Amino acid sequence: MQEAYIIAGFRTAVGKSKRGGFRFYRPDDLAVEVIKGLMATVPQLEPNRVDDVLVGNAVPEAEQGLQFGRIISARALGFDVPGATVNRYCASGLETIAMATAKIRMGMAECIIAGGTESMSLVPTAGWKTVPSYSIAKDEPDYYLSMGLTAEAVANDYKVSREDQDEFSYNSHQKALAAIEKGHFKSGILPINVEEIYLDAKGKKQKRNYTMDTDEGPRADTSIAALAKLKPAFAAGGVVTAGNSSQTSDGAAFVIVMGEKMMNELGLKPIGRLVNSAVAGVHPRIMGIGPVAAIPKVLKQAGMNLADIDLIELNEAFASQALAVIREANLDPAKVNINGGAIALGHPLGCTGAKLTIQSLGDMKRLNKKYGMVTACVGGGQGIAGIIENLQ
Repeated sequence: MQEAYIIAGFRTAVGKSKRGGFRFYRPDDLAVEVIKGLMATVPQLEPNRVDDVLVGNAVPEAEQGLQFGRIISARALGFDVPGATVNRYCASGLETIAMATAKIRMGMAECIIAGGTESMSLVPTAGWKTVPSYSIAKDEPDYYLSMGLTAEAVANDYKVSREDQDEFSYNSHQKALAAIEKGHFKSGILPINVEEIYLDAKGKKQKRNYTMDTDEGPRADTSIAALAKLKPAFAAGGVVTAGNSSQTSDGAAFVIVMGEKMMNELGLKPIGRLVNSAVAGVHPRIMGIGPVAAIPKVLKQAGMNLADIDLIELNEAFASQALAVIREANLDPAKVNINGGAIALGHPLGCTGAKLTIQSLGDMKRLNKKYGMVTACVGGGQGIAGIIENLQ
């Protein structure tokens, strides 16, 4: 068995859905741009030596349908490079990296590009045609519970107060703003040039160009007092609001995963590796607690302890579930989301796992840390956790 290494990785800046810089940008186009940009950093790697492209996506229909994983691979690398769409909802971007790593370790591939892309501007979270099963809706309605109501359930079951959620959310914004100001994300972001065609106030067709190179979500004008004024978004008398939930977003992120033999042949150096990854199931009603089941599982598989992990990227689907996970999994808050999380920076579903992997590698390089963890809850009642080793 040969080891699999992450050779390079890029993500886009994350745009606000429906009103941000990528609101009209197709997710397949975004993925193609990132993959081409990624390949340009590794000129030794010929496109035809890439064995597969694995594209994470949470809602593979409409602009994200028609087997767009394969279309992305063909457009970015040529017809002889295959591709596939992978859907484990919010975990898709990390799941693809885990699949690539496992296939290379088992000798089923030498080089795979893995990651994810998502446009929440163009494709609704539940898709355009939602068709629930009558029997499931009648007998097991929790399977179809909205994500917001699962966050309310977690807040209730694990006693997470509205005040704690709002404070956590405010801190997420403050950390994200500081990270952007200090340029902590710059090395991992591929700037994307956007050409937008629109109608002006007189109804005339106009064109403008701009570059997306900075995450749009963090708000300098927010405060705990402002967050406290927001009304519940999902349940009457509830504690989950738009302000303490992750932002709907657009973005793409990919890494090159390569076997040791090819890496040495091409004279490349690794930036990291996925040590191990695990998924676990929990009751759909409390979907957000999923990482509590996945974290000990991946640590056991890797033969490691929680104390071995230097930094943790915990996807902030909601403040209620992030706080519940931190408390129930005994995570050190000082190690968690040092640059803020999805409440401030956004959560482009199928992209997020790869995005957080790239961010973790950047932080570990900057801070000279060895091991990071990327973990997230997953719609339907699941959790994922991956351990990343920094080799830079």
